[in-house]
Amino acid sequence: MTTTSSSHLSPAFPGRAPWGTASALRAWQHAAMEQYLARQPRDFLAVATPGAGKTTFALTLASWLLHHHVVQQVTVVAPTEHLKHQWAEAGARTGIRLDPDYSAGPLGREYHGVAVTYAGVGVRPMLHRNRSEQRKTLVILDEIHHAGDTRSWGEACLEAFEPAARRLALTGTPFRSDTNPIPFVTYAEGADGIRRSVADYTYGYGNALADGVVRPVIFLSYSGSMRWRTRAGDEVAATLGEPMTKDATSQAWRTALDPSGEWIPSVLDAADRRLTEVRRSIHDAGGLVIAADQDTARAYARLVERISGEPATVVLSDDGGASQRIEDFRHSTSRWLVAVRMVSEGVDVPRLAVGVYATTIATPLFFAQAVGRFVRSRRRGETASVFLPTIPALLGFAHELELERDHVLDKPAKDGQEDPFAEEEALLREAEREQDEPDGETGEEQASFEALQSDAVFDRVMYDGGEFGMQAHPGSEEEQDYLGIPGLLEPDQVAILLRKRQARQIAHSRRRPDQEADLPEVPAERRPVVTHQEMLRLRRELHSLVGAYAHQSGKPHGVIHTELRRACGGPPAAQATAGQLQQRLDTLREWATRRR
Repeated sequence: MTTTSSSHLSPAFPGRAPWGTASALRAWQHAAMEQYLARQPRDFLAVATPGAGKTTFALTLASWLLHHHVVQQVTVVAPTEHLKHQWAEAGARTGIRLDPDYSAGPLGREYHGVAVTYAGVGVRPMLHRNRSEQRKTLVILDEIHHAGDTRSWGEACLEAFEPAARRLALTGTPFRSDTNPIPFVTYAEGADGIRRSVADYTYGYGNALADGVVRPVIFLSYSGSMRWRTRAGDEVAATLGEPMTKDATSQAWRTALDPSGEWIPSVLDAADRRLTEVRRSIHDAGGLVIAADQDTARAYARLVERISGEPATVVLSDDGGASQRIEDFRHSTSRWLVAVRMVSEGVDVPRLAVGVYATTIATPLFFAQAVGRFVRSRRRGETASVFLPTIPALLGFAHELELERDHVLDKPAKDGQEDPFAEEEALLREAEREQDEPDGETGEEQASFEALQSDAVFDRVMYDGGEFGMQAHPGSEEEQDYLGIPGLLEPDQVAILLRKRQARQIAHSRRRPDQEADLPEVPAERRPVVTHQEMLRLRRELHSLVGAYAHQSGKPHGVIHTELRRACGGPPAAQATAGQLQQRLDTLREWATRRR
């Protein structure tokens, strides 16, 4: 069921938590409370986008259940040590005292319950089962998809909390790549015979955006030329984002993220300039760089300090003070936080407004969680900005941010494929490794690769399903047009401003002999926005026709792409506009006709 508002409150629920102080609930939280109290189910799955306020909803419900003696104690299960302490702090603000350091034995009388991790439950499931059997317990399973991380965790949760009086499951990303069933989640078979998870209440990013609960996200994508050396000693050059093999894409991506190259310093510089603009209206706005491993994180921190003139806060997994560093950054006005992934650590810093996705993890789950670090809104008009490499998978995730997903148990194999999702499952396992392990390949595979050179090119802006901008060098007037968007604007104002700036750039490009005009001169507000789907269709069609022409002419694909660029002008296909792609399609069809 999906509900986004509530017209009235149940008489049984007065709108404020009866235990301690609680701020007025948002409409979706009221509606979810009403639905729960009307049914009083033993199991309830609430899906709410990151930043919507799942913790407040859960603690308000816990207060009601404790106050009305439906339960006698609360157990919160969180993914990480840092998050369980966040739950304890949030509980204290609403009058629910949770012990985040509980390990065994009787619980102190001053506590209403405990906060533990999934890993902790996995080690001692019988301890928590005994606690659940001795007293009526509400179990809050935060980010319950983690209970499917391993079969042992899922089995431990099932064993530990099967006797619980009530179970409240929460998640902001209710989809996984594997088919391990998640405990206490209901699955229903659809018309296609596939079983999918069923949420009792859903509050998606699109609804939250419309309600002003979360920030809209501007994605700024950067391409560029990459050069690397393979284990065989061959030097390879490619443009980030252009069609290439999986291995080549991975190596080009890693070349871009190499701190000794030019791509990542250029992108960090652009992100810092964007942060400066945002801080004009949001004085404490901060930025987060999500790095691949500890050495790279330290190198990025040195780059950030050189660029911004201010030391960055670095959070590493083997640092015993990681949680305190996060808390210190949260309450400061410092500019930058650099962390190794840290999505799985539950970074909850509402002032984060600018992000740099500098890791090679490419799963929809991890991407959604990463973007979720930046969408928490504190007042209307705040906008989040996330900087990305031009990698097709990431661009697809960015455009699909508003889609709702369910956990799928049954994934039918395609013709000739035993498991079409094996690659995605491997990527997810990679995303969930220990944080001091590097992203990407194993040590042996890393030795087969050496990044040589990289540069950055501002590629495009993605916002609200549309694409804006054109190829430009970092520091150019075209790039600054988009980096200078005010930090406080309503979502529709952002769209209008993007269209106006795109129109100005297109008009400016007509005055350049080396660039072709692709659109007629029309007012910006009337200019149609080419969608991501349309751009993807054009690129796929061009790639398909190039393949067919290569078969017909015997020329390599790369040669044909080069000849098309020479004949039609413009950048590589990954950065080409819709008009430039269409012109190349027309030219290629003309060449093919001549050869017949």
